[in-house]
Amino acid sequence: MDSLIKLFFSILLISSHIFGEINGVESSSSNHHHHHLSGPKKLFVFGDSYAGTGNIKKAHAVSWRVPYGTTFPGKPSGRFSDGRVSTDFLARLLGIKTPFAYLWKYYVGKEQLRYGMNFAYGGTGVFNTKSTSPNMTIQINLFEQLLGDIYSQQSDLSSSLALVSVAGNDYSNYLALNRSIAALPIFIKQVVDQTELNLRRLHALGLEKIAIPSLPPLGCLPLYTSPQGCNDTFNALVNYHNSLLEQVVAKLNNETRQSTFAIIDFYNAFMAILKNKGESPGSERFETPLKPCCEGSCGNVDEKGANKYTLCDDPESAFFWDGLHPTQQGWKFIYSVLGKALSASLLKL
Repeated sequence: MDSLIKLFFSILLISSHIFGEINGVESSSSNHHHHHLSGPKKLFVFGDSYAGTGNIKKAHAVSWRVPYGTTFPGKPSGRFSDGRVSTDFLARLLGIKTPFAYLWKYYVGKEQLRYGMNFAYGGTGVFNTKSTSPNMTIQINLFEQLLGDIYSQQSDLSSSLALVSVAGNDYSNYLALNRSIAALPIFIKQVVDQTELNLRRLHALGLEKIAIPSLPPLGCLPLYTSPQGCNDTFNALVNYHNSLLEQVVAKLNNETRQSTFAIIDFYNAFMAILKNKGESPGSERFETPLKPCCEGSCGNVDEKGANKYTLCDDPESAFFWDGLHPTQQGWKFIYSVLGKALSASLLKL
């Protein structure tokens, strides 16, 4: 196991910015209109760059620079993609508008906050990972401070869904600090244990439906792949995290005696698309799914103003936007793969 962990360490150390998770389903319009009337009316989002829609200030994030946002909304919007991210697709599934980012809450009217709020910050973790990105506990604190003011615990939260993005950045940060490699499995358990505390706290605050994405196959992200493909050692450690998470969710649902907590199976959705080069066997939408559209130091320029990256001709032809994040089209496919199973688990309260 030692040699495997060292290999994992050498790959992960490259990263300074892993993300989070989320998931959902790109249902047909008839499908989600049929369901959403009995589903959540608000979406509260906690997590990292897979979920974030613009909380990080412009000076602190590459996601506010060109070419991010070229597909939607046509300019950088703080999303780590060429367009929409998982939060946008999950809101569509629920039949509501994408909730505003917490940073902009005082710039919009209360009417525009009725779909919930997004507390996710790119680069964040369950524990402290980045000085400009509040960890999960702090994000929940920000949410709690709004209760009784903007949101009512009784009427608003009982009809809401919380999306809780898990880990990823915690592991890159752990290894970047040169902490004990041998103790990494212990740290994975600490991350999941803290996640359990966060889930219990959100439920105690009044949220009756909570979705937790599994970690995607981090070893298949372009930043970590090799000419041979995905890193299986990396993915084995991801699976250890996910197995612990599944145990926690099963325990919490047993305690509440209902399906309060739902795992969104990011891992298998990503793997299905990478294996099939699209949503289903025979689909050839992504000819080279491990090749990102924006290669190099995406969003950065040199001292002469020349781009330090290259762009593909059509983002819709790529599953990954940069070394870590899917394109808008990639997220659309992820939601399609998750399909009716996700719809059924999230739309019944």
